[in-house]
Amino acid sequence: MHHSRFTKPSLAFAIAVTGISAIALTGCSGAPAAGAPEPTATASAPTPAGTPSAGLPNIVVVDAGGTLTSTAEDRISYQHYSDDIEGGVLTIVEDLYPELAAIANVSVVPTASLGWSAAVTDETLYTVSRVIDEQLTNPDVDGVVVTGGTNVLEEDAYFFDLTVQSDKPVVVTGAMHQYGTFTYDGYTNVFSSIRLAASGKTTCYGTVVLLNDQFFAARDVTKTDGYRMDTFVGGAYGALGVVNESVIRTMRAPARVIDCGTERWATPFDLSHITAADLASVEIVGSYVDASSATISGSAEGADGLVTAGHGPGSVSLAQSEALEAIADDVVVVSATRTSGEGTYNTPDADTIGAGDLLPQKARLLLQLALTFTDDRTQIKDWFTSIGERQFDFSSSAG
Repeated sequence: MHHSRFTKPSLAFAIAVTGISAIALTGCSGAPAAGAPEPTATASAPTPAGTPSAGLPNIVVVDAGGTLTSTAEDRISYQHYSDDIEGGVLTIVEDLYPELAAIANVSVVPTASLGWSAAVTDETLYTVSRVIDEQLTNPDVDGVVVTGGTNVLEEDAYFFDLTVQSDKPVVVTGAMHQYGTFTYDGYTNVFSSIRLAASGKTTCYGTVVLLNDQFFAARDVTKTDGYRMDTFVGGAYGALGVVNESVIRTMRAPARVIDCGTERWATPFDLSHITAADLASVEIVGSYVDASSATISGSAEGADGLVTAGHGPGSVSLAQSEALEAIADDVVVVSATRTSGEGTYNTPDADTIGAGDLLPQKARLLLQLALTFTDDRTQIKDWFTSIGERQFDFSSSAG
């Protein structure tokens, strides 16, 4: 079983804005930390997309692939994919000039590609998150835009939201239709994302997702359609705001902005203290009519945590319920629901942790990170409330 690696080993993340050649996790001697796997992901130095202008914000675009840089078989087909475009996102960004020159100084970092959504792993999410944070430690960088495949974009974004330690703007975007099709939406999504990041209006928001001129909180956003441009929605809470040409309207904010500028703003999940191999193993199990106990026992084997995607307020079948009781001492269980809405909540004596209104795939990420940094179930339950369900609270300043 997994044990928390949160012992703060002496690690250094070697990736500079000039001359990046590889991501290296090293001990004090410069060699890989004892017992740590060799890093496999690499990132290159940012490539300027245009001539920098004094006085403009500096935005780094992290190229992590996706439909944004894919082509189709022809200009009227968006259901069948062909090759990726040469140059990746740098080609897209360069096509946005000269208009982009009035918005920001933009450079592009090719990185371990998130690429095809089905190929995304915990390791690639870890790597891209580290790249984002390292870029943002440069005082000259004002924000980051990240591209990725839209099928799991909401998970990419929430992982970054939970792990990136900088409060500078992070905007995740992609495209629903391929480059070269009549309906390609990549140009406007990238342009608007750069505009939003450059505006600074989402400072301390954490990670946001922007497509179709709307931007959403990473914890709320979800994809609802495989092809439509308006596929992303913000659940019960809606969009944070919109980008209408040069006008950016922010209508609401994630609750964490109340802690902007304080130590409380960042989450405890600082990836600089761990390697990708340290990430806990967490599975998701769905419930349905007459679901068998094997769905629980099989998934729990070798796992550190389990998220149930129950029905209604998180209910599972009787057989699954009995199986959950049998593994309660060995596996941390979080109850989520396949039904959108109010979600699942903690009860005083229950071993199972309520996910609140986090979707199962989002609850999995929070549980994975929580188990990576602690074995304390009380602490994990608290994090699902204080981080997963963070709310505005002005009571401390009342009176």
